[in-house]
Amino acid sequence: MSRVGKKPIPLPKGVKIAIGEQLQVEGPKGKLLVPIPKGIRLEQQDGNLNVVRDGDQFAALHGLTRALAANAITGVSAGFTRELDIVGIGYRADVKGRIATFTLGYSHSIEVFLPVGVDMKVDKQTHVVLTSHDRQLLGQVAANMRALRPPDPYKNKGVRYTGEVLRKKVGKTGAGGKT
Repeated sequence: MSRVGKKPIPLPKGVKIAIGEQLQVEGPKGKLLVPIPKGIRLEQQDGNLNVVRDGDQFAALHGLTRALAANAITGVSAGFTRELDIVGIGYRADVKGRIATFTLGYSHSIEVFLPVGVDMKVDKQTHVVLTSHDRQLLGQVAANMRALRPPDPYKNKGVRYTGEVLRKKVGKTGAGGKT
């Protein structure tokens, strides 16, 4: 049996769920819908949510559904954060309302529209903190921002996740190759 799928999901206080064609999760941070595939059932008992499968052919969906439901419950109760660092001389970020502006060494600044549900804070112009109740949307927005100027392996400049370990490459030597 799936090790992930059989773990019960504790329901924190203030989180309401409704089980139907989809799992509807509502909490203080927002509201999310989780699709429930055929062959998977959700059961609520003793303040926990259990994911049950009808047969072994649904094993792959068992753990997936449990993980999606747990992420939705965590998101609407506590929320998720993703942090990015901007490294490079003259590289910076700014946010006004729902529009984030990045200056990343190009001839123009780049404007990124933040989707509803994702909030952005900028510390010291080079540290970006993204928060959301939707883990998938948050990860996609963070990946899109990192893709604006991925970390360069030679100079280590660019946009990276906080704590991301980069392997710095050695540049060319001045020997030229002829003897």
